[in-house]
Amino acid sequence: MTAPTDHALPTADLFKDAFRAHPAGIAVITAEGPDGPVGLTASSVSSVSAEPPVLAFSVSTASSSAAALVRSDTLVVHLLGADQLDTAQLFATRGADRFGGAVAWRPLPTGEPLLVDAPWALRCRILHRLPVGGSMILAAEVLSIERSRPDAATPLVYHNRSYHRLDDRSMMG
Repeated sequence: MTAPTDHALPTADLFKDAFRAHPAGIAVITAEGPDGPVGLTASSVSSVSAEPPVLAFSVSTASSSAAALVRSDTLVVHLLGADQLDTAQLFATRGADRFGGAVAWRPLPTGEPLLVDAPWALRCRILHRLPVGGSMILAAEVLSIERSRPDAATPLVYHNRSYHRLDDRSMMG
């Protein structure tokens, strides 16, 4: 016998509640914009294909960095470790000086900003842009991968409006 469930029409608040209960990895996405480097924190990054390597993510069109990211041909997706909470918060703060010295970064030879402390950095070329509601979904082919910290195995995740770390103590199986 299955447990009874509540059925409700989808509202924005109910939809947000559902995804607050669904943890997601944290990434910072950077690009070289027309006025300099831009970046934002995202919890929507997911792998799409391993061959060829493709990932996807969404950005709110209300984000101050969204327009420059969406117009870019290439960008870098940085998968953050649990010790990079400050970086995640900085890139999630509207109006913050994200490249002013609080985070170590350097431009790649191709121009995109690379956060040097991120355990993983995936340089990507945007394949598709899909406007959906107040967001833009981007699918991007991974052109190169940089692993700067092989020892970083503790990812930063977002769940129920707060950041968490995953480690051996959180493993269940």
